[in-house]
Amino acid sequence: MHESPHKGKSGLRRIWYAFQYSLAGLQAAFVCEHAFRQEIMLAALLLPVAIYVDVKPSERALLIFSVLLVLIVELLNSAVEATVDRISLDNHRLAKRAKDIGSAAVLITLVNLVAVWACILSFRSN
Repeated sequence: MHESPHKGKSGLRRIWYAFQYSLAGLQAAFVCEHAFRQEIMLAALLLPVAIYVDVKPSERALLIFSVLLVLIVELLNSAVEATVDRISLDNHRLAKRAKDIGSAAVLITLVNLVAVWACILSFRSN
């Protein structure tokens, strides 16, 4: 018994379909989620800086990862919000809690981004 008609795919075909679904998810987030577009703009500014700033390879990896982590968590938050809204648009304390927790996760990743960048770049100026 398969949970989904797409679960039976295997090998390269499964990888191809997974890739297509991932692209569709990125497109949906970009088109429908204002916060994701803002964070993409932030990434477009910070990633080139992370590539060109004079830091150790491990520090560069941390700079890049901290930016990508914001995008990853925003995608997960958007998925939670879409799922909650699909179930019901009614105001419910558990729906609010789920959305607030997702939002808090995004906030923490943004604070993490600032902390990582501040730590690494402040060591460069010394």
